[in-house]
Amino acid sequence: MARMYAKRKGKSGSTKPHNESAPEWSNTDSDAVTELIVELGKAGHSSASIGTILRDQHAVPDVRAVLGKRISAVLSENEIGGTYPEDMMNLMRKAVGIIDHLGSGNHKDIHNKRALELTEAKIRRLAKYYISEGRLSADWKYKRDQLRLMVE
Repeated sequence: MARMYAKRKGKSGSTKPHNESAPEWSNTDSDAVTELIVELGKAGHSSASIGTILRDQHAVPDVRAVLGKRISAVLSENEIGGTYPEDMMNLMRKAVGIIDHLGSGNHKDIHNKRALELTEAKIRRLAKYYISEGRLSADWKYKRDQLRLMVE
């Protein structure tokens, strides 16, 4: 499949090996893994960093093989996390960084102006999806001047 904003094809991504169960060397205690996820989530870690910590320090290579659900599902069940989905929040942080860059004397940086436009388009597309899924309110709109308040 081609890239959305470039005239080239993308590289294919890697896929995990298809395994029904967790390896015998891994930690398969679901209560302990859930407790670790909740503890790391309360400490402020993102779901990606929680997965890396569980893999590297606690011998849990795949949380879905142990629990049958994703890390973000465990965090949302325990009401941990922000008001916005994590991928959308990362894009909003990126937009704030670009806005800061353009505002601090780099207003002629046309490449980052374009990057800001593309990032804002991604935010709007994600918002449309999350509104249809019910994870954002139906009257939510992206506003550049209120972006810093949403991120902090």
